[in-house]
Amino acid sequence: MKVVILGAGVIGVATAWHLAKAGHEVTVLERQEGPALETSFANAGEISPGYSSPWAAPGVPVKAMKWLFMKHAPLIIRPSAVPGAASWMLAMLRECTAGRYAVNKERMVRLAEYSRDQLVALREETGISYDHRTQGTLQVFRTQKQFDGIGKDVEVLKAGGVPFEILDRAGCVAAEPGLAFSQDQIVGGLRLPHDETGDCFLFTNALSKLCEAKGVVFRYGVKIEGLKQAGGRVSAVTTDQGDVSGEVFVAALGSYTPALLKPLGLKAPIYPLKGYSITIPIKEEARAPVSTVLDETYKVAVTRLGSRIRVGGMAEIAGFSHDLPPARRATLELTVESLFGGAGDQTQAKFWTGLRPMTPDSTPILGPTRLPNLYLNSGHGTLGWTMACGSGRALADLISGRKPEIETADLGLSRYA
Repeated sequence: MKVVILGAGVIGVATAWHLAKAGHEVTVLERQEGPALETSFANAGEISPGYSSPWAAPGVPVKAMKWLFMKHAPLIIRPSAVPGAASWMLAMLRECTAGRYAVNKERMVRLAEYSRDQLVALREETGISYDHRTQGTLQVFRTQKQFDGIGKDVEVLKAGGVPFEILDRAGCVAAEPGLAFSQDQIVGGLRLPHDETGDCFLFTNALSKLCEAKGVVFRYGVKIEGLKQAGGRVSAVTTDQGDVSGEVFVAALGSYTPALLKPLGLKAPIYPLKGYSITIPIKEEARAPVSTVLDETYKVAVTRLGSRIRVGGMAEIAGFSHDLPPARRATLELTVESLFGGAGDQTQAKFWTGLRPMTPDSTPILGPTRLPNLYLNSGHGTLGWTMACGSGRALADLISGRKPEIETADLGLSRYA
């Protein structure tokens, strides 16, 4: 079949790869001048299936109120954005129960674990390189209260068969020697040894070249204006360069997916949750991280990417703003310097922001719509890099008429009906 994919972020390109492998004729449309130039460009770099947890959780509403008054808060809400985000925030609050958390966590871990396996298989098949490491993820706790509260997450890991290690301070330093210089800042940690890291931008660009070798056509600099319907189906994509026809269409536009669907009478509750990162060249190897360290206090990830350190995190409700407030950079700098002080050259740091496409239940929207030839692969929130390969494979199977290797029925848009 002739499949048209809208969006060349990591989700769109991974979908293109698996569709091409299945024998389809694939065209990818992208408004930027190359792949992975928006949300996939400078994310935190971690591939952490076991840490795939919903933002909506019991106790989060109370925590959110406290965060509003913190100088270095993991969640920021701009008052000007509240009217446009009100319905989404209310929907998220409804997910903050123990029962909903368990359901959503299971969905996320299921897809994320599958995706990690698909990434490993792709790497073994192609030899693709993207500054990747396979040395696990360490979540560090700065207070005893945080450390004592990991019981529920540990139970979920046990239930999902995810290997883990509970470490004291010395164990954290053994896993991440750079923490030896700041060990008084932490009391313990939770480590997932099977997690990975890698540069999502490098990966997506390398995979796009592999896709092209399989016949995928990428059209960059194309502005997508809408979808045309005929006979209850999508007949073409309207662009600033003319219509693009196809037999099947996949919307992988991240935070911009709802605007595309709205004229069709389809509502996808995806909100642009803003995140930030800095990328720092390493100047002191002995002080640098070897993999990913998650700081539970600030909800910030510090990741080793080749000769660089990527520091990413925070969630800001600010609409489609792309500004770069110095206060957000200060939080990222505080986190990395308090844990890995002197490891990187802050004078050469590059500050970036991206809009994460977040659903109220933190679970992506993957699968068909009521228009039989329109599929969605969007809403991955902070886990697009973690879930990309599995999402692409599962959707390719659905489009090809094959039963996916994991359950996908509860990942579709219909769950919001």
